[in-house]
Amino acid sequence: MSTRTDDLAGPGIGDYDTLADLLPADYQSLLDPKETQRAVMAVKRHIEDGLCEALNLIMVTVPLIVEASSGVNDMLDRDGSRTPVSFTINNDGKHRIDAQVVQAATKWKRTALAQFGMEVGEGLCTDMRAIRKDYFLDHDHSAYVDQWDWEIRIREEHRRLDYLTEVVSKIWAVIVGAERFAQEQFAALCDPRYPNLPEKLTFLHAEDIYDAYPDLPRKERETRIAQEHGAVFIYGIGYPLKSGAPHELRAPDYDDWITATTSADGRPMHGLNGDILVWNPVTKRRHELSSMGIRVDAASLRAQLEMSHQTDMLALPYHRGIIDGKLPLSIGGGIGQSRVLMLLLRKAHIGEVSATVWPEVLKAMCRERNIHVIE
Repeated sequence: MSTRTDDLAGPGIGDYDTLADLLPADYQSLLDPKETQRAVMAVKRHIEDGLCEALNLIMVTVPLIVEASSGVNDMLDRDGSRTPVSFTINNDGKHRIDAQVVQAATKWKRTALAQFGMEVGEGLCTDMRAIRKDYFLDHDHSAYVDQWDWEIRIREEHRRLDYLTEVVSKIWAVIVGAERFAQEQFAALCDPRYPNLPEKLTFLHAEDIYDAYPDLPRKERETRIAQEHGAVFIYGIGYPLKSGAPHELRAPDYDDWITATTSADGRPMHGLNGDILVWNPVTKRRHELSSMGIRVDAASLRAQLEMSHQTDMLALPYHRGIIDGKLPLSIGGGIGQSRVLMLLLRKAHIGEVSATVWPEVLKAMCRERNIHVIE
């Protein structure tokens, strides 16, 4: 089967001429910059507390840098196109450390479950910061990433689609509750132009979405589905579809996207992972909030590494820990902090809630449209 180039493309719109046509021309923020910062901090604390209560988590510290040789850093995809920021800590000149800035704490969290002595059903949540230097910087992609990265220890019998669905539903309830909280605290956010999130998510398989729109590129398929349902969770991202390409490339060594599953109506499917996508009424575009999944076990790790031709990773300490059964089984994910805050505070650009670097062409574009990007 042929492989769609668009289906394998990295995140972001791709060029600033296209972005200029997509940013709203008649935008007026509902909160001024000072009110926005108050709202950011209040809603952030509310969500952290809500996640910990709903999923039985505790907040823990998380590394910004990891050893390059550990295999713990998240490679984000499986084609090697997104590489971490790397550097050497010279130390005393004799005991140097080759280090990397994390791209996500996905794999570190699994090791942390054992490190912190988490029992089955207990988990951790982090206020994670990362750098993803290979992103195209647009209205909702930044080189600076902040996430609530969470992880829960599970048993073998939890490695099921219905358990994943249960956990996703709890997270969605926290996000919907945070929207209500934000509007109670900041009345200006109650605006009839921007409808609230649906109380419940619609759960669909990547195969279903492809079958519904086989002639559309991946992002357009997601846009149609998000606009139709308001909010969706897409199961099974990473396994090849009928086109020969996956819905989107996923790294082979964290989420399980290869395990055979069954849809609610009995059809064969694949994957124990997925994404939460919503329709953003401000940008009038698809808006990804979270990626999560049941993590690979020894069998699915081997199978996914073989499919992606990366079996050399099996020699790395992290991967040996899974193969040898030294790392606990787990489920986990990352929830984009600035993505969620951008949505709930009705912002047109992620830079309105997150301080980082942007190219001058984008900053000028935002100034012309009355979008206050933090500098």
